[in-house]
Amino acid sequence: MSNSKQTGNTWETEIGDDGAFNRELTEFRHTITPDGPFTAEKGRYHLYVSYACPWAHRTLMVRSLKGLQDIISVDVVAPFLPDTGWSFKTDEAGATGDRVNQFDHLQEVYFKANKDFKGVITVPVLWDKKLKTIVNNESAEIIRLLNTGFQEFAENPQLDLYPQHLRTEIDELNTWIYRDINNGVYRCGFARTQAAYKKAFNILFPALDKVESILNKTKYLTGDQLTEADVRLFTTLVRFDAVYYTHFKCNAKRIVDYPSIWRFVRDIYNEKGVSETVNMDHIKKHYFQSHTHINPFGIIPEGPEIDFSL
Repeated sequence: MSNSKQTGNTWETEIGDDGAFNRELTEFRHTITPDGPFTAEKGRYHLYVSYACPWAHRTLMVRSLKGLQDIISVDVVAPFLPDTGWSFKTDEAGATGDRVNQFDHLQEVYFKANKDFKGVITVPVLWDKKLKTIVNNESAEIIRLLNTGFQEFAENPQLDLYPQHLRTEIDELNTWIYRDINNGVYRCGFARTQAAYKKAFNILFPALDKVESILNKTKYLTGDQLTEADVRLFTTLVRFDAVYYTHFKCNAKRIVDYPSIWRFVRDIYNEKGVSETVNMDHIKKHYFQSHTHINPFGIIPEGPEIDFSL
């Protein structure tokens, strides 16, 4: 199958003329509604994810926190991302293969949904087994679908990660945390000029300082209630010391050097169902082996040893 951007290697397709990394928008943006065509049903939907990807990790976390493991099935791609794109190879522990469509590569899922698809092949993907198409491939929207779209099936329907009274605050947090931290580490790591790297670096750490000042006063970003803003931040922070600090040259401070942020990371890691969504082997193998323009020999560091226990 030919496609100009079928690999999904965003570090090759999303670099601007100034050497800065600019993430493209996703393309499948449907939702789950009572009046269809995508309605909530047990066993109808399937997530394609990577343990390595922080965006996909969000969806695994919310699926687990809401108690939807028996409602929405999951397949995990292999951690290594070659030029041919995410694959369903099963030679790494934790990689499941494609148990729904029996495809070899994730790009086949996209072309099944749209034979003329020309975007970047990314995870996560929420797939409809009944209509055999992609519902959504935008992680920020998928986590909201999981939060409210399957309440009748959820083991934890009382958990609301996007409560009405906090939405304005959550949206504001999401905006600058995504721009300066979630995407900020990538803008450091994928920069192709010193100026682009320095600009991203000098935005990232003041943003982390801002998070530290918030968490000095509250358990979570909005107070005592876990919200999607915490989930979205956590998936970057849990990777930071193992990968971003060295591989992406985000080395002003480690997360363990921020007392309140480090407490926050461990608190969330130890929430029921969260730790099993963190696969550090996949995380390290993906970043250090896939980004050969950064780490040409693909050597995976042995350390650091990170103890997330309380």
